Parts: sequence; structure tokens; C-alpha cells
Amino acid sequence: QVQLVESGGGLVQAGGSLRLSCAASGITFSSSPMGWYRQAPGKQRELVARITSGYIAYYVDSVKGRFTISRDNAKNTVYLQMNSLKPEDTAVYYCNRVGANWGWGQGTQVTVSS
Repeated sequence: QVQLVESGGGLVQAGGSLRLSCAASGITFSSSPMGWYRQAPGKQRELVARITSGYIAYYVDSVKGRFTISRDNAKNTVYLQMNSLKPEDTAVYYCNRVGANWGWGQGTQVTVSS
């Protein structure tokens, strides 16, 4: 059974930082490409960062230079360091295996005030 537990969200002022964590179980984590997704109110869920099993990271243009995705295979955990946060980063953030066909965790709320 796949379980994804996101944490680390919160309320922060614009320009601030947060570090999200996602603990995964029930998957072969070390060989899995992992991604961080976000869904803002009234919008579709979007993939904002992903990291391959070989530790290569990719980012959507809107977060490049501000967000950093990383992984710790020993802990089955993927992280998202978010710096220089903007109000438009406000969303519920989720992690998942890229291309997964199972469900989602509960997500973690990130709210950036202006």
C-alpha cells in the first residue's frame, strides 16, 4: 500500500522560506522519479519540480532559481526547499512518484502573504 505523507507547510510572508518533506512508503523509492506538485484554489494540479532516480532535477519556469528539490533514499524522503516565496506560490503541495496511477497524500498547505 502506497503512503505519502507531506509536511512542512505553513504561513509565511513574501520573501520567506519553507522546507517541505514527503515520506514515502510502499514504493521502490530509490528507483522512482519523484515530483512535487501544487494545486491552488480553482486551478489544476501542476508539477513544479521533479527529481530522477539519478538525482537530476527539473523545475517549472515559475520556480526556477527559487525552489530546490532533493531526495534522501536512505529515508525514503523527498524535500522541497522553497526560497523567495511569492503570494502566487500559495497552494496545497503534494508529492508523488512521477507518472503514478495511484492516489495522493493529504498534502501540506503553503500560504504566502503579501
